[in-house]
Amino acid sequence: MIKSIIFSCLLLFFSMFSVAQQILPGANQIAQYLPLIKGKQVAIFANQTSMVDDIHLVDFLLSKGINIKLIFGPEHGFRGTADAGEKVGNYTDSKTGIPVMSLYGSKRRPSIEDLKDIDMVIFDIQDVGVRFYTFISSLEEMMESVILAKKQMIILDRPNPNGHYVDGPVLNESMKSFVGMQPVPVVYGMTIGEYAKMLVGEKWLSESVQKTHDSLLKKGKSPIKIISCKNYSHKSFYSLSIKPSPNLPDMSSVYWYPSTCFFEGTVLSEGRGTTKPFQVFGHPTLPKNLFSFTPISKPGATSPKLVNQQCFGWDVSGSPESVRKKVGNKLHLSFLLEAYKLFPDKDHFFILPKSGDLKTAFFNKLAGNEELMLQIIAGTSEQEIRKPWEPELTEFKKIRKRYLLYPDFR
Repeated sequence: MIKSIIFSCLLLFFSMFSVAQQILPGANQIAQYLPLIKGKQVAIFANQTSMVDDIHLVDFLLSKGINIKLIFGPEHGFRGTADAGEKVGNYTDSKTGIPVMSLYGSKRRPSIEDLKDIDMVIFDIQDVGVRFYTFISSLEEMMESVILAKKQMIILDRPNPNGHYVDGPVLNESMKSFVGMQPVPVVYGMTIGEYAKMLVGEKWLSESVQKTHDSLLKKGKSPIKIISCKNYSHKSFYSLSIKPSPNLPDMSSVYWYPSTCFFEGTVLSEGRGTTKPFQVFGHPTLPKNLFSFTPISKPGATSPKLVNQQCFGWDVSGSPESVRKKVGNKLHLSFLLEAYKLFPDKDHFFILPKSGDLKTAFFNKLAGNEELMLQIIAGTSEQEIRKPWEPELTEFKKIRKRYLLYPDFR
């Protein structure tokens, strides 16, 4: 009897400890932000990942009597079903009747006019911690609009599933685009909230926005407020329960994405139109003794590269745990180098613009420089390619440290 009681007490203790240590996103810190938005006219930047437990943030706030006037939708749309790069128009959400304004269509940011009847913008979206994943660009655009309009913005922070390391080339500022707007590495090891702090702290916002921000602060009006996660650190391995976009269906794709997304800038399939996007990649002209797969049209990838063509290449899939161990804490170039080596028509390996301007080549936008493409063409080893990254990575890590909200991975 006594043993049974002791055992029950131990079970209760460990279950309480487990609950206490559960990572909770900012959206779950309801008491911290609900009083701030009561009685306000609110706009929300969100997608299918914006959840409070098992309820969408929009539905949750409506149930609490919050007046949601407008929803902003990012790449892939508010419901997260549009293809990558697909332009999305404005519409009315059929479930709630709330107008949805696309910020991945005719414009990337709301105008002051769009925000005139809005008191506060809530930004809540699941990032994956990769520079060319466009949600940090949307964050920057939204911050600029909100500050210029002299409104307020609440960022509900979420853990970064790739937040346990920093790696890759730092973007050259001459290569700025929507898939890379600031001088950060491919994997930057920060949450959305930390990244927002860095944008302001490093004065990376436009000059007029920065002046407006600083002026508001002097008047005691902070335009940006971050609701932090609970129990998260950069040592955490946070597993997503909802796919952040149509072609990141599971954690294995999320872990490989920083390395294998470079294939988007080549003629090879990056696995869109398969069940393992960013885990399989190849081309019909590669050696036929390699792994084979055939991309098909499917929701979220209606027109994938090399659709209905048998491709030969690589399958790096596996369980999330095995993939995480294989990826480790680095960006991998070995598959890209091997694919170029084996590709028979090397002059057409990279997708090049008709203008011939390499700065506008999508591969170079992903890399954030022109050097990586030239190094691959020259047959440079991965070790030699990585050497020039180190000084800039070291400098970025110093900058990054200033803005962390959570314990670091070292």
